[in-house]
Amino acid sequence: MQPTSNDDGVQRTWLRGVAALRPVLMIAVVLAVVALAWFAARRLTGEVSYQDLMAALSQMPWWAILAAIALTGISFAALTVYDFQALDFVERTVPRGMVALASFSAYAVGNTAGFGPLTAGAVRYRFYSPYGVEPDVIARIVVFASAAFGIGLTGVIGLGFLVAGDDFDSLSIAPVGLQILGGVITAALIGLWLGAGKGRSVTLFGYQVALPGRGLLIRQFLATSVDVAASAAVLWVLLPPGAIGLPTFIIIYSVAIGLGVLSHVPAGLGVFETVIIAALGPRVDVDQVLGALVLYRVIYHLVPLALAALILSALEVRRAAAAPMMAAALRGSTRLAPAVLGALAFAIAAIEIFSGVTPLSERSVAWLTDRVPLSLVEAATFFDSILSVLLLVVARGLVYRLDGAWWAALIIVPLSIVLSLVKSVALVEVALLSLLFVALLLSRRHFSRHASLLHQALTPNWVLAVATLLITAFALLFYAYQDVEYANDLWWQFEFDQNASRSLRAMLGVMMTATVVAALSLLRPVRERLAPPSEEDIKKALEIGRQQPRIESAFVAMGDKSVLFSEDGKAFIMYGRQGRSWVALSDPIGPREAWPSLIWRFVEMARAVGGRAVFYQAGPDALSLYADAGLSAFKLGEEARVYLPEFTLQGSKRANLRNCMNRSTRDGLTFSILSTAEIPAHLDELRAVSDAWMTYHNVREKRFSLGAFDPDYLYQTPIGILCQEGRIVAFASLLLTDHKVEASVDLMRFLPGSVHGVMETLLVHVILHFQSQGYEWFRMGMAPLSGLSDSAAAPIWHRVGRMVFDHGEWFYNFSGLRTFKAKFYPQWQPRYLVVSGGISPMLALADITVLISGGLKGVIGK
Repeated sequence: MQPTSNDDGVQRTWLRGVAALRPVLMIAVVLAVVALAWFAARRLTGEVSYQDLMAALSQMPWWAILAAIALTGISFAALTVYDFQALDFVERTVPRGMVALASFSAYAVGNTAGFGPLTAGAVRYRFYSPYGVEPDVIARIVVFASAAFGIGLTGVIGLGFLVAGDDFDSLSIAPVGLQILGGVITAALIGLWLGAGKGRSVTLFGYQVALPGRGLLIRQFLATSVDVAASAAVLWVLLPPGAIGLPTFIIIYSVAIGLGVLSHVPAGLGVFETVIIAALGPRVDVDQVLGALVLYRVIYHLVPLALAALILSALEVRRAAAAPMMAAALRGSTRLAPAVLGALAFAIAAIEIFSGVTPLSERSVAWLTDRVPLSLVEAATFFDSILSVLLLVVARGLVYRLDGAWWAALIIVPLSIVLSLVKSVALVEVALLSLLFVALLLSRRHFSRHASLLHQALTPNWVLAVATLLITAFALLFYAYQDVEYANDLWWQFEFDQNASRSLRAMLGVMMTATVVAALSLLRPVRERLAPPSEEDIKKALEIGRQQPRIESAFVAMGDKSVLFSEDGKAFIMYGRQGRSWVALSDPIGPREAWPSLIWRFVEMARAVGGRAVFYQAGPDALSLYADAGLSAFKLGEEARVYLPEFTLQGSKRANLRNCMNRSTRDGLTFSILSTAEIPAHLDELRAVSDAWMTYHNVREKRFSLGAFDPDYLYQTPIGILCQEGRIVAFASLLLTDHKVEASVDLMRFLPGSVHGVMETLLVHVILHFQSQGYEWFRMGMAPLSGLSDSAAAPIWHRVGRMVFDHGEWFYNFSGLRTFKAKFYPQWQPRYLVVSGGISPMLALADITVLISGGLKGVIGK
């Protein structure tokens, strides 16, 4: 029985509700995993005291620490192979030094901040885009690296179970079961290798996925094996000698890493530790396992992040270096500085919070007792916990390049240095804070955005990271004082040896500050709703546009787009809203230096009311600015641009254009320009041509990215006309600026039944006119979906778009439009749809279609 329409409506409503709640449900699930992981870890370490853990750390031999650092270097060296292989797979070339620096920075940030594909992808974009690597290609690089790691890790686990299944006696699964599982995994990977080959592809979940060559697969598997083995050995050398064999431990480590990735918990925190403790508990003292895990996190996660910050600081100092290779590295690295410094600030804030909720060492207590008043120690511990939470907020602002975040960090970090010395003589914390302070001073010029720190939208990733940190702090607090019975009096005990009381108050400071910050963020005022532009706004925008080389500003005269001006009033974005999409037409218009902050303001304005920011027909030159604001680019098509100084009607290639012009002369067509003052006198005749054209084509007026027959709009610019026997048979509104760099046409209409090829003739006349006026470029508009790759390795966006381009004549003559423009032998430049929020670009494109069509009725009725 077929469902009724009412059932369909209920189902759609239910699905929309689930989609709307998906971010919240995802946060809830991941936080539940974190809480369960730390609860399990707490049960597994129930017999180990905090003092035992500190003793295990103090007994760690120096040779083991040095070996762990060396093995970390080997692991990160193997990680660079991922990027080399990925670039080879997507057939792109980037200097080797740049690839090494990009790979190290990407994994240093991704391993610590979590959400590796997202954070590491942003880092790679900043490094590779200056070398012509397109956004969709960088996305393929990220997918390749993620898939390579997943397949390689699975292969290591499979081979380990197959060869060493008998060694896992701590698991409840019989050895033969593990060996069978390992055999199945190994056989599947061998099948993948046999089926692989350059040019081949497989279909997964309805998507066609290109396969790399067999040689590349072998090289990548070896690189992943070295990476996993070296990173596992980092933790293994920190365990007691002879506790467990390295081959067996590599398999345990691989399972722990895999479960941490699948849990979606930032950096696998808690999940990874629980698996390692559960697997090694029967073999090694739990306090020694915990000590090794703490040092592992510091050496493998924190040290590379600090080293990345040092590298960026050194490059800032050498910013005047003239060597081309150094200059290229400098450009990529310093643009990455905010992301690295933000991650470092977040990590340091976490260390500060953990320090506040754990006991002071006996040595620190003894030193402080004789030199620092108790009241200062208590106050320093409490206020440092507050500053640590504020540093978390500042860390996010640093990633977003806020100048307020930079100034706040410049105040918080020195205060934290003083408080860290007073509360516990924490020299490691002081060293890290000092490193952050110096890096901030050297990177001042990268933090120039003016925006509120507290009025930022709380993204799911950010909520997860902070919540994971707070849950971990609670777990540490209860673990450190598991032998202390809770009593209300603990809150009021002030003694040097009352660590539990001091930590409770520090945790209270953390929670109070986090609650206030969350409340201020959630209760932030909703920004002003979309309002139509005033006449003053339109005049101001048109004046800005006339002083720029680009011609898009003319569309603001339609009055159907709102205007967002930069803070200095020298640049603007024109935009419309449809559904949840806030759509900006083209790149910002105005001086280039105003673009970054203007893009950020637009993105934040959309996010503040739950919308998605979209830039329609963005150019390739500004893609790095959009990436910095967390936006993703999808190729829309290509724009035809005629270079006027070289345009000619001579030669065999231009024979059709010459014939068209000769025919128009025989037919008595004459071309002329109507100035803005002359247009009102000819408005009725122009309207008659326009109405006849629309009736003939059975279309409605378009809006947003196209001009409409609106007198107020037409009066803004000259109009080129073709006349026959004194009667206008075709016209085109001309788009131009005072710079004479670019020119174009917008509204083009002709009288049906007039001379054959009249539009082609009109375009040639317009091009020759602008050529005679000294203009450099004539823009012929975009050919939608043109230039998309049809390769099996191309992203799904490209392949769907290419299919529509080749076979979509029923909807629109895509290929015919490109063929027509190709007659003028233009240069083709890509145009992009830039979208925020990680949503499907199809939703944004659907909203844009409604905007251009003047409403849903316009979409249905042309």
